[in-house]
Formats: sequence, structure tokens, C-alpha cells
Amino acid sequence: MTMVVDASVALAWVFLDEWTEFTNSLLGRLQQSNAIVPVVWPLEITNALLIAERRGRIASRDSDEFLQFFAGLPITIDGAIEPVPRSILTIGRAHNLSAYDASYLDLAARRGLPLATLDARLRQAAVALGVSLV
Repeated sequence: MTMVVDASVALAWVFLDEWTEFTNSLLGRLQQSNAIVPVVWPLEITNALLIAERRGRIASRDSDEFLQFFAGLPITIDGAIEPVPRSILTIGRAHNLSAYDASYLDLAARRGLPLATLDARLRQAAVALGVSLV
């Protein structure tokens, strides 16, 4: 049976202090079924990893491993082309951006499109990556 899994459940699969029997049982269910998530889910996951890195809760290599873990799960993103969380994580890490802001910059870079933003930090990161600004 397909289920919708939110970021709080998925993050409990990787942060041991958030693990519960319930979250573990849901991970077990994915061995026989699959899950579907909204388009914002990868961004929420990536942002949580960036925040955990910045707070010293995990190392950057852990975030990379967690992304591989999530990529191996039978989870489908509903109604959209899947974002590229690894590049969003890399951009967010390098320029101290949220995953949400990094996703705009990632999209502009991948598509070769100019970025329109009022955010000074995001503008600075775009210039650093060679992304043109509107």
C-alpha cells in the first residue's frame, strides 16, 4: 500500500535520537510497498541536513550518505521533476544558503537561466557561481 511520508518521519530514519518504533515500522513497510511525497519534501530533507551540519550534529559526509539512503528508497515525488538534492546541498553548504534558496540557484544554473532575487546573499552566491542576475 502506497503511503505519504513527511519529512519528520524520514528524518527520524537517519537521526537516531528521533527514531521510534513507529518510524522504524514505517521504514520496514517500504520493503513491501512505496511512498509518495510532495515536491517540497527533498528540499525539507536537504534543509534539515544543512541545519544539522551547521549545528555540528552531523558531518557533511553523513549528509551525503543520508541522501544516498533516501535515493535508494521507493519514494516517488508527486507531480514534478525530481530536484537535485546533492547539488542543492553543495550550493547551500558552500554559500551558507538555506536549501530553499539554494534550489533557486541550482535551477538557474542547471537551466542556464538568469536569477531574479532581492536576497543579497543569494545574489552574491549567484555571482560566485557565474549565474546571471535579472
